[in-house]
Amino acid sequence: MKPGPSATASEPTRRIALWGWPLIAIRLVALAALLLLCVSAYYLVAPFTARNPVPRHFLRWVGTIAGLRVTVLGTPPITGTFFLANHVSWLDIPALAGATGTAFIAHDGLADFAPLRWLCALNDTVFIARHRRSTVSDQVEQIRKALKETGALTIFPEGTTSAGTQLLPFKSSLLSAIGTEDDSVTAQPVWIDYGRDAAEIAWVGDEPGLDNALRILARRKAVRVTLHLLPPLAGEDRRDRKAMARYAQRAIEEASGKD
Repeated sequence: MKPGPSATASEPTRRIALWGWPLIAIRLVALAALLLLCVSAYYLVAPFTARNPVPRHFLRWVGTIAGLRVTVLGTPPITGTFFLANHVSWLDIPALAGATGTAFIAHDGLADFAPLRWLCALNDTVFIARHRRSTVSDQVEQIRKALKETGALTIFPEGTTSAGTQLLPFKSSLLSAIGTEDDSVTAQPVWIDYGRDAAEIAWVGDEPGLDNALRILARRKAVRVTLHLLPPLAGEDRRDRKAMARYAQRAIEEASGKD
């Protein structure tokens, strides 16, 4: 994940108030303790389960410690679901994973930082290189394999984060992983809605990721997000990968009133 272009370098820097730093410190200590506990639990449970449940609970608690409060509305997902979601913040990941147990498709830039790659791998993250067209077929095979192994996988078709006020165009290349007539895979759009807080939460423009994370950890007010699980794509909506991208984007736009 990297910040999107919806903000510019000319925007004023949003500084952290003095009282925010003790709250950041408390949350960082809590996150470190959670990490140690969950890594130990992960390796204890690993020999006894095909799909380790610890990452889902870890990510849910990461969101809770960061102040995230999640409401889920709409069509409950089933096993073998491929979610297509809008992308506003790194908080999208603990919100979705905690609510559904999904793994994610992520840009390979995240893999450059070894500790982060290791953590992502524990949740069966699929790393892809969108800028390398020659590897799309290999990436499609990775995605198909991950869907079978995890039971739920999420892609952010915008390819980057947006300000939450409008959608960026959905990219369709990796949707080839979903067979248009494959009834074993459900393609389900998800609208991630931060409401009035979207502009404050969004990671966009030239803001460094660390600065964005610290700003959120410094908030005293809860971050409220609603996950709208929209009806799965069917019929003409799944005619081909471009149709899936187009109809998924339209479904989210209609649900959010941004069409």
